[in-house]
Formats: sequence, C-alpha cells, structure tokens
Amino acid sequence: MKTKSLPLILILLTALTLSACGSSQAEETPTLSVEDLQTAAVGTFQAVQTQTALAAPTMTPPPSPTVTPTFALLPTLPLNTQAVNTPVVATTASCNKLLYISDVTIPDNTAVNPGQTFTKTWRVQNSGSCAWAAGYKFSLVGGDAMGGQTVTLTASVAPGSSYDISVPMTAPSKAGKLTGSWRMSDASGVYFGDMLTVVVVVGSTTGTAAPTATNTPVTPAYP
Repeated sequence: MKTKSLPLILILLTALTLSACGSSQAEETPTLSVEDLQTAAVGTFQAVQTQTALAAPTMTPPPSPTVTPTFALLPTLPLNTQAVNTPVVATTASCNKLLYISDVTIPDNTAVNPGQTFTKTWRVQNSGSCAWAAGYKFSLVGGDAMGGQTVTLTASVAPGSSYDISVPMTAPSKAGKLTGSWRMSDASGVYFGDMLTVVVVVGSTTGTAAPTATNTPVTPAYP
C-alpha cells in the first residue's frame, strides 16, 4: 500500500512545483500603464511613416522654365528725320554747264555725197557759274565720228557767253544715214552739259544739201 502511493505523491509534488513556477513567472511579468501604451503606439506610428516614406518613389523635380529675354522695339523714326548729332554732308552741284543753242552748219538730215568733206558747227552757251578753262575737251561719246577729232579749248569761255564749236568731218563712201554724238568734258574728264549731234544722209537727194566746207577758224562769240 505504501509502495503504490509513492509515485502518486511524486506526481502531486511535481504538479505543485510547476504551478508554483507558473505563478512566480506570472508575477514577474510587468504590468504596462496607459502612458506606456500611448508612447509605444506613437513610436510604432512614426516607424511606419518612416518606412512608407523610404519605400515611396523619389520625385524628380521638373526642370526650371527657361526665361526668354524680351527685347523692346526701338521707336521707328519718321521718314526724312535725321538723328541727333548726325553730320549732314552738303552736296555741291558742278558749276560747269553747257546749253545747246543752234546748228550753225549741217542741220540734222543734211544730204552729203559719199566722201564729201564738211565742217559741223554748233553754237552753244556757257550756262554755268564758272568759266570753261583752256584744256576742256569736246569729243565723240557715241555713234559715228565720220573722221572727226577731239577739239581742245585753247582759251577760257566766260559764264553766260556763247561759243561756236566746229569739227571737220568726212562722209563715208557707203550710202546711208549716219549719226554722231558729242559732248564737252572738264579737265578731269567729267562730261557735262547738253549732248550735241550731227546727222547726215549719205548719197541721198531728199536731205538738205550740205554747204561747201571752209577752213575759216571759229572764235568765241561774246555777247
């Protein structure tokens, strides 16, 4: 009887020991206050937010807009308006001028014989404000020279004076209408004044008969 109750007693002692250990462990577990729970909750919330922010994709900032400079338009000056302090260059017209007056000999469309020699004479006026100096030239500028040569003035011609210019010429052997254009130029070779022409009809009886050529020298005619 005593032998059978020993194992039972050991089992009861073991159960009591385990129960005591469980009670002891339960008493050692700390009890959390309301403040401790709130603090733990706040810490947990902040940790969750930090992890969420780290997990979120990084936003690339948009490029800064390029500022285009604005240029103000300058006011447009009205026509014929000169800027301030702009020097004005005065232009001086040439004082050399020549005015055609008449044909002294061989008027236009004068009939001449092939090979005929004649002298064309124009009467002109110095209509400028300065004298034509010795050395001014009267020369062909277009058409047929008909053997005519450049005439060089040997004396000055005063402003307002009339002057007869003569050029000896020879009609060509070929029949037809011929025209030559002549003009005066200054010492620098600058042409001025009216252009003078000679027009003849070679080998035709319909034109005005040409007078016989003479070698009489022509001198300036002063008023």
